Amino acid sequence: MARLSPEGDGGGGQSEDEVSDLKLVEKCQAGDYRAFDELVTRHRGKVYAMIQNMVRNDADAWDLSQEVFIKVWKALPRFEARAKFSTWLYRIVHNVVYDWMRKRKLASDGELNDETLRESRIAAGSRTTPGRDARPDEALDNEELRERIESAMDKLSEEHKAVILLREVQGMDYKEIADVLEISMGTVMSRLFYARKKLQTLLSDEI
Repeated sequence: MARLSPEGDGGGGQSEDEVSDLKLVEKCQAGDYRAFDELVTRHRGKVYAMIQNMVRNDADAWDLSQEVFIKVWKALPRFEARAKFSTWLYRIVHNVVYDWMRKRKLASDGELNDETLRESRIAAGSRTTPGRDARPDEALDNEELRERIESAMDKLSEEHKAVILLREVQGMDYKEIADVLEISMGTVMSRLFYARKKLQTLLSDEI
């Protein structure tokens, strides 16, 4: 799993959100802190959800999310509109999580600390959080399913887990995932195919 450069080329038409992001970025580059607060508010839910799904620990996920946005603020003067802001942002997320995991592995002689595999919920307010309260029987089923999925996800390699989370949690298309991870679309499709087949096998084994 290679560390990525936060720079890169985008392409294609721009959605209203992308145009709005770029306007906020321009204000940030002019020193507007309120514009940066708006950018953080807009993206923090998905950033947190992505990190929490990777590290499985609330406290670490919040710390790493803060580190991401500190790096974003420092790097914004160098941001160019050749890349979508969200793509650029997720490269920084990927780098921060990769560096954290690498340091944890080194500190534990190649094994992730047990805390990184501890169960954690996605924060309230994240866009991936269900919009209504489930009935007790539904909640139990959902909890059991979530635990099974998390257990299966933890058995994937970092590379395969990343493409699954970018696709299924963040809702990115193949081109966006390829841009974030700096790999070809063919590699994205190959990793997604393998990861989905692996998850399917792992989940069916638990039934």
